[in-house]
Amino acid sequence: MLHTVSSQPSSRNQSSSLRRALSVLQYVSDRANETRGVPLSRIAEDLKISKSSVLRLTTPLLDTNLLIRDRQTGWFRLGHGALRLGQAYLASLDLRTVAAEPLRRMQRMLGETCHLVVYEPPDVVYIDKVENDHQVRMASRIGNRVPAYRTAVGKAILAWLPEEAVQAAIDRGLAPVTGRTLADPESLRADLQRIRRRGYAIDDRENEEEVRCVAAPIFDHSDEVIGALSVSSLASRMKPARVREVGPLVMRFGMEISRVFGSAKVPAEIPRE
Repeated sequence: MLHTVSSQPSSRNQSSSLRRALSVLQYVSDRANETRGVPLSRIAEDLKISKSSVLRLTTPLLDTNLLIRDRQTGWFRLGHGALRLGQAYLASLDLRTVAAEPLRRMQRMLGETCHLVVYEPPDVVYIDKVENDHQVRMASRIGNRVPAYRTAVGKAILAWLPEEAVQAAIDRGLAPVTGRTLADPESLRADLQRIRRRGYAIDDRENEEEVRCVAAPIFDHSDEVIGALSVSSLASRMKPARVREVGPLVMRFGMEISRVFGSAKVPAEIPRE
């Protein structure tokens, strides 16, 4: 009689080895700022794996250049294979695609119109919008361009741009469109400072007479701002107390998207206002 030999134990062993190899890769990756690398003994001690097991687990990582080992010291560092993987991952990311699900989740949670924008100086361009459930609709449309200085999304971006970029936006003019538009450089710069401190921006009827918006930035792997998302509502619904509730939530959704892009940036703690 023929006996069937189960491959299940072998599969489990391979899976366990893969997980342990990935844990070694993650360990070295988390210490990438240590330019000399990480010694074998430290990996073994911290991960509670024998040195011989570490050497065995790192063999395929070295073969694929995910790790490299210094010939003189024997210490491990990330290899150029990890860079290629990272570049391929970043190349596959599209802001609208990545933000689509969080944007819709945010809209369901807050029940107001939500926007996603990118910056094309000196304007923001709306690239996605999820409408509210009310009778009143926001005038914004996908593809619309609006000067950054008078919108929450625009100020959320300007707050984390270099000084020369902010000055360039100011030089294009700060024409008021409502009585509350920040139409002078000093007022705008002071507001950008407040935004950086609390982590989110507020458009207090600065672009439309009866609309308040709350926005947060989105960062990429180099911690540079690449866009912003916002919640907009009639000022009669979005009162100041509601703004203070919504701000931290919008900021958290912005950071959720930012983390997908590889950002490690964490905004300052939100102060009491």
